[in-house]
Amino acid sequence: MDATRVVLRAEATTTVADALLASSQGAEVGVEGLAVRSDAGELVDLDGRPVRLDEPSRPGAAVFFYRDLPDEVPIPFDLEILHDDDDLIVVDKPHFLATMPRGRHVTQTALVRLRREYGDDDIAPAHRLDRLTAGVLMFTRRPQVRTAYQELFASRRVRKTYWAAADGQWEHADRVRVANRIEKTAGDLRALVVDGEPNAVSTIARTDDGFTLLPETGRTHQLRVHMAGLGVPIQNDPLYPQVRPELAELPDHGDFSRPLRLVATSLEFDDPLTGRSRRFRSRRR
Repeated sequence: MDATRVVLRAEATTTVADALLASSQGAEVGVEGLAVRSDAGELVDLDGRPVRLDEPSRPGAAVFFYRDLPDEVPIPFDLEILHDDDDLIVVDKPHFLATMPRGRHVTQTALVRLRREYGDDDIAPAHRLDRLTAGVLMFTRRPQVRTAYQELFASRRVRKTYWAAADGQWEHADRVRVANRIEKTAGDLRALVVDGEPNAVSTIARTDDGFTLLPETGRTHQLRVHMAGLGVPIQNDPLYPQVRPELAELPDHGDFSRPLRLVATSLEFDDPLTGRSRRFRSRRR
């Protein structure tokens, strides 16, 4: 797991300790935890030099330290490797496994599993999938190629296909295109459709075994919001069309029997290094 980075934002008249404790990451570690790390020389600046807690804070300076790992419920599903070469690792991510450490999900993430399996801290995600979404997920192996592959996703040059099973009655044409504006604010679990210029576009097609979803953009929870807005929310969605705490809490108690029925079934793109067409497909449903 990478070190936590905290940018000091308190006034220079305060100490590093005060500035760190004003951040959520520092507050989580606490006074005693920060003191232990400082005494061990594990509180460092951008150049790796030890930082003392009693020295004056410098607004804008970055301090790095490692957090304690939280207790996590093990995710009892394998992370299947679909492809592995000198530049890329492509996996078939199971439901419930986060892409990378965030909040209380640290060791039970695809990134940490891969770094441990390969013994390589240079592995990094080229993009992300929601924790509840399964399917094709791509990682880079070398820092030298990371930007090229991440830029594919940032510039929307990757063709993504998803499959979903849904509840509700489909009352639309066999193929519909949804375009609206979705925004998600910090602290709010759900993304919301708001007035304004569209920033979220998806094409959704009815099939014999569910739905094929083709996102043109990549807003948070976009496909889940669009499906719920069409009156066919994805099966076992704990957030849309309404929050269902009892469903959301099941994995925290070791119950993985009701996964979100959403799978990233394929990724297609022209390789930025070789120019050849590449396609990776999930084996999950």
